[in-house]
Amino acid sequence: MIQSKLLAKTKKKVARDIRNEGYKFLIKGDFIEQLASGIYNFLPLGLKVHKKIEEIIREEMDSIGAQEVFLAALQPKELWERTDRWNKMSPPLFKLRDLHKKYFALGSTHEEVITILAKERIQSYKDLPQALYQIQTKFRNEVRSTGGLLRTREFVMKDLYSFHQTKKDLDKYFDKVAQSYQKIFKRCGLNSIRSEASGGTISGKEERTFEFQVKAENGEDKIFLCAGCGWAVNLEMVQGKIGANCPKCKKSSLKKVNTIEIGHIFSLGNKYSKALGLYFVDKQGKKKPVIMGCYGIGLGRLMGAIAEVHHDSRGIIWSREVAPFSLHLVPIEISNSKVRKTSEKIYQDLQKEEKEVLYDDREDKSPGEKLADADLIGIPIRIVISKRTLEKDSVELKRRDKKKIKLVKTKELQTFLKS
Repeated sequence: MIQSKLLAKTKKKVARDIRNEGYKFLIKGDFIEQLASGIYNFLPLGLKVHKKIEEIIREEMDSIGAQEVFLAALQPKELWERTDRWNKMSPPLFKLRDLHKKYFALGSTHEEVITILAKERIQSYKDLPQALYQIQTKFRNEVRSTGGLLRTREFVMKDLYSFHQTKKDLDKYFDKVAQSYQKIFKRCGLNSIRSEASGGTISGKEERTFEFQVKAENGEDKIFLCAGCGWAVNLEMVQGKIGANCPKCKKSSLKKVNTIEIGHIFSLGNKYSKALGLYFVDKQGKKKPVIMGCYGIGLGRLMGAIAEVHHDSRGIIWSREVAPFSLHLVPIEISNSKVRKTSEKIYQDLQKEEKEVLYDDREDKSPGEKLADADLIGIPIRIVISKRTLEKDSVELKRRDKKKIKLVKTKELQTFLKS
């Protein structure tokens, strides 16, 4: 990508009320733009990151046997009334009425819709188990939208639903999804903590519910974490005290930690199958309610969490798998014919190797401005070309997460990048 053609205008200042550093850099780097409170447009750089996260999630969902669907966002009031959630959802539903005076909700979640869909296709034990997921826009009528992408009113979410004969089979798949989630977060550059949590208005009170959290200094969630065995629980679930012994290992003390929630998984039991009539006939010919599980990841929230966790004073530090580009080619003194000629050849050679390269061909920016933009955008590897480096037949290579700068011979660059 030629940077002079990229729809991105970096900013030196942002609104004073923006306190989260990651959010600040997403705005400064022109990854996202706020349209209204809790509602964001994704610009080319931001959408590239969002799509990378989407593909990681899709790969991991496919690897555990889930099939992708795409469900309607407009949902009839009658469905929500059958599960007694039309007036009980928290945050409340966005509600509207059509020209025929029928009420609908903009989907904040899809338990009702997916259960009805499954009802038409699951009748026998032979039809189970099943796992269906989608990556789709959700709408939540948040009272307080804070932290940029961390709490929004419109966002893209991956929600997976699984269907089982027995609770034992659900538990087995539940743990498989939990492992898949930890793999997703690791690929996004985050070390996740699995913590016990409340199911809210999604699952039944007696069902298993876990959140996946990541430590963040300004995170709005708080958990108790055991330094010994790693057991964790959301603060809202307990009335415990900091320093008390862990209830699991009985040895180490608990510490209160600020975190950001990046995923949530629910064991639904038969809450929705009973309410909406999703039953199957077992081997003995007995009719039973299908046991269900639900598993969610907000893609924008995950992107926002990465920015909050991985940044320094100059900008974001994207991991290789989610970065908008893998390489940032930055010629200094581009008006010099040798610098420009060498830069263009390197850019073309890297493209032939199918490398994702952002080529800073801008002539109206000073060396300082170019390097500042490179740090702000946070692409993993920066390649600087200047008259000074070319005097040594070299380019200057720096990893965004490292301080050390390395001179690499121009003719050896492609080989070096493969190592």
